[in-house]
Amino acid sequence: MNILQNIHAVDVQTFSWCMARKHRATLTRIGRAVSFSADGPLYALLALLFWFAGEATLTLVLILGFLVERVVYFALKRGFKRNRPADALDDFNSFIIPSDQFSFPSGHTSGAFFVAFCLSEWFPSLNVMLYFWAANVGLSRIFLGVHFPTDTVIGALLGTACAAMAIGILV
Repeated sequence: MNILQNIHAVDVQTFSWCMARKHRATLTRIGRAVSFSADGPLYALLALLFWFAGEATLTLVLILGFLVERVVYFALKRGFKRNRPADALDDFNSFIIPSDQFSFPSGHTSGAFFVAFCLSEWFPSLNVMLYFWAANVGLSRIFLGVHFPTDTVIGALLGTACAAMAIGILV
């Protein structure tokens, strides 16, 4: 068995454990709201708000970083073509309809960690709250049944790396 098969096996076990939680229905309801908070259009609105608030550098970091993050994200999605849990597992249906076909990496998680990193640089007192939110975005994607755990881990790393790159270039 190669390393990707081993990772997938652990991923499926972890995913199945999450789906077997006693309070999964409650977690799913909460997950819908948390996941919605990481939808792309809200990030564009956030960038506009910072622009009008006079935070031009932060706005440019958000724009540049998101452009790079989206390019890498789409390249990984199309390159790996990993099936979502509902397509990979027998007798499983996700709780929401995903916006695209493939699972790896999680774009919602990537975007959330990107925003958490960027805003933590400008507003360090919000650090814990921002990363708590970002981590919950990743968890929500698992509990909604549209991502395996490693999809969200790699999404978090992707968002963080793109934020660090954008800040390193523009600040």
